[in-house]
Amino acid sequence: MEGGGNSGDVRYRGVRRRPSGKFAAEIRDIERGGARVWLGTYGTAEEAARAYDRAMLSMRGPYAVLNFPNEHPPPGGGGSSSAAASSSSSAAVGSSGNREVLEIEYLDDKLLEDLLDFDNKNKNKK
Repeated sequence: MEGGGNSGDVRYRGVRRRPSGKFAAEIRDIERGGARVWLGTYGTAEEAARAYDRAMLSMRGPYAVLNFPNEHPPPGGGGSSSAAASSSSSAAVGSSGNREVLEIEYLDDKLLEDLLDFDNKNKNKK
């Protein structure tokens, strides 16, 4: 990803170029129905992208999609970041108030079938 090129295109998540030439960073907060959260105005696209990354990490933790993932290695070490990025599945379950949020990055067919079977078995037990 690149930002701040000659064409004025900004290619960072959560970053846009203002008419003044500075870069604005904002993030959507799913806890507040997707409302925009203002992160500030920065001199470079990279600074704005790093502000977005910090906010995303505080909101999503290890499940955050970042502009600079290599600057924030996953907790626990052990594996390489490229192996984590190309894994066949990644899922996070959390609760927010009374609703349950399931975020699925990618699932192959077998894992998806297993999850659906697990859910159906739990419903049948009740």
